[in-house]
Amino acid sequence: MMMVCAGRRVASSCISFPLSKKLLMDCHPSSASKSCSGSGLMALAKQLRLYKAPPSYVDERSEAVSTVGFQESMTSVVGGFQRSTTKRAAVLICLFEGAAGEFRVILTKRSSNLSSHSGEVALPGGKAEEGDASDAETATREAEEEIGLNPSLVNVLTCLEPFMSKHLFRVIPVIGILTDKKAFNPTPNVAEVEAVFDVPLEMFLKDEHRRSEEREWMGRNYLIHYFDYEMGENNKYLIWGLTAGILIRAASIVYQRPPDFLEQLPNFKVPSSSSSNLDLNFKNAL
Repeated sequence: MMMVCAGRRVASSCISFPLSKKLLMDCHPSSASKSCSGSGLMALAKQLRLYKAPPSYVDERSEAVSTVGFQESMTSVVGGFQRSTTKRAAVLICLFEGAAGEFRVILTKRSSNLSSHSGEVALPGGKAEEGDASDAETATREAEEEIGLNPSLVNVLTCLEPFMSKHLFRVIPVIGILTDKKAFNPTPNVAEVEAVFDVPLEMFLKDEHRRSEEREWMGRNYLIHYFDYEMGENNKYLIWGLTAGILIRAASIVYQRPPDFLEQLPNFKVPSSSSSNLDLNFKNAL
């Protein structure tokens, strides 16, 4: 387990998307010690390279839209959105093996000084920049800027279907594995990140330390999930909203089973005439 705060170490123990050759490395058994340390990571790498977004989610741009945001079935809304904005972002779901062989994921606590989502838990990542060749490059570049994670340490395996944020960003989750955990020395960018820590990925499939809140948007009910995680009395984290939704989906794919609780994903279907009001209304949704 690992947890690092900005400026000081607190404890230690804490697709249609093109991937560059530098970021997408082979993980053959013959090079396991170099690229995929641990039989669990090797098996996971093989499994995730075969992952493709469910066909029912593929939209008119041959990309996929997660049910956590807008579904492909609500084509009038998705079409209106695509005509009005091209905002795109990517987040890195960086997995490694814990001491007990469990898969753990690296998370951050955003700086309390940020203007938006201050003090909240998030996956490393951010907005796509013009020079980014792929979503994988966006995610790993942002991770390096935010927490000092060298992209060469990350073996990118796949991208999940996009999620829609409340600010109408199309967020692409990029799954990668940390091939040498000891080589990663977290160095949080104090302007953006207050702490770096990790949690077991499987917790997002369990009903323990979880609660939910029902919300409504445009006449549709759905659940927002909240997960509590503690690392001692003074280090308590709340993982919720979009981040929780992405990790529920990632855990379901990695462990190949649904969560132990009801997700109740949104299924929004609204007239195209309402698309101009999406940003205003959806900000209250997630």
